[in-house]
Amino acid sequence: MDLDPIYLIAKKEIIDNIRNLWIIIITIIFAVLTIAMSALGSIFSDEWQSLDMTVALMMSIVQLLVPIIALMLGYAAIVREIENGSMNTLISLPVRREEIILGKFLGLGGVLSFTILVGFGLAGVVIGIMVPDVNYLEYMIFIGSTILVGLVYLTVALFFSTLFKKRSTALGGAIFLWFFFNMILPIILIGIAFAGAGMSDIISGNVPDWYHAVQLTNPMTVYSTLVTLNINIGGAMSAATATPQVQYPDFYTSGLMISILFAWIVGFLGLSYWRFNKKDI
Repeated sequence: MDLDPIYLIAKKEIIDNIRNLWIIIITIIFAVLTIAMSALGSIFSDEWQSLDMTVALMMSIVQLLVPIIALMLGYAAIVREIENGSMNTLISLPVRREEIILGKFLGLGGVLSFTILVGFGLAGVVIGIMVPDVNYLEYMIFIGSTILVGLVYLTVALFFSTLFKKRSTALGGAIFLWFFFNMILPIILIGIAFAGAGMSDIISGNVPDWYHAVQLTNPMTVYSTLVTLNINIGGAMSAATATPQVQYPDFYTSGLMISILFAWIVGFLGLSYWRFNKKDI
């Protein structure tokens, strides 16, 4: 595998996408929303929200926006160039198909990471000025976890881009995927819980370990668990809402969550190459 074509393809993806207006807008949205969530605390008291409470409030927004951004970046990465004919020119050059896949992933992943890092990073600086004793290590864990789950959705979108023949179909697949992981799969998992455990156990949080294991099939659950394990989000939300703090089983560890997210990334990169290698262009 030659690194030069990988670098050139990644560079082209970064240049083509980083200047897009919607990338700039999303970066600003991340920064503004994070600052706004922290500033909400000043409405009810004399201080901004603490970091852990700010992250807790941002989690639902991240779970909504980051997958959409990743899917929009990746869904047309391959199929667009096949449709406009530029892929024929690219594969006629001395470049292997796995180098194309890897280059596009690194380039688009760089754009996604830049958007998240700059958006949340700028907000972190402002929060650090307004809130005393900010734990920046925890905040960086939150940013890193967000980038990681974004890369999961990016690789899935890349696979969809190699799977379909038209951009419109790939876009439809990406939309369905977002809807599945955010709407359908959680309902399925709740149904499994009701089928395998009693109502009182579910309400009290006393569900069997197998249910917690099944929950990890959803990358968003893995992401939220990873953040919660490293940042005291549960304590902050419990104090604010007077609800019991979520108790995770012993096998829920940061290492396991990171491994699962990396498995998603590597697995779908492999599937993307496999499908692209078989594609007749």
